Amino acid sequence: MGHRVDHEYDYLFKIVLIGDSGVGKSNILSMFTRNEFCLESKSTIGVEFATRTLQVDGKTVKAQIWDTAGSGARWLRELRDHADSNIVIMMAGNKSDLKHLRAVQEQDGLAFAEKEGLSFLETSALEGTNIEKAFQTILTEIYHIISKKALAAQEAAATSTVPGQGTTINVADASGNTSKGCCST
Repeated sequence: MGHRVDHEYDYLFKIVLIGDSGVGKSNILSMFTRNEFCLESKSTIGVEFATRTLQVDGKTVKAQIWDTAGSGARWLRELRDHADSNIVIMMAGNKSDLKHLRAVQEQDGLAFAEKEGLSFLETSALEGTNIEKAFQTILTEIYHIISKKALAAQEAAATSTVPGQGTTINVADASGNTSKGCCST
């Protein structure tokens, strides 16, 4: 994606929801973008996406959230092997409202996330618990990475030691339109 084509937002960030089938990715997307929950939701076939615009540190950010069909257990390794090294990854333990059906204890999720360098939140799409916080957190992290890159590029241009030499700054990279983020369940 190149430079933004409209003036509705300052940045466009992509978030991909990855996780096993049936963990609630579609309802997380629906709750965040439409404030809706569907008890009879069916498994996603292929990919669906929705958008929502919100404020991050005074900037208007359009979040483009992709809901993927259930994926295998190697999602973290595949992400790290194929995505940008600056990818932001958050692990969400969804369905926290179903305490009697809990598959992973919160402390185990926290320990895994810490070991792997991930953010972690327990969420409930049904109750809306931590859904907003999860997306706000990941979008803020992405924004801070993009801001640091833009600042570093500006500083590099300002401190050029060779007279007459300039530094080219790729506007697409500085605007954040090519950044990726991930929130998985």
